[in-house]
Amino acid sequence: MSALFILVIASLLVATGFLVAFIWSIKNNQYEDFKGSSWRALFEEK
Repeated sequence: MSALFILVIASLLVATGFLVAFIWSIKNNQYEDFKGSSWRALFEEK
């Protein structure tokens, strides 16, 4: 039973870490340019 509590706490910590990382990436404008990278990958000018 104690292993279950440890696993629940560990999963909550991991989920909180992912949530913090997601919020940090939004605040640092990681999702600002939706089509730019895909168009640059397909139509690279030389």
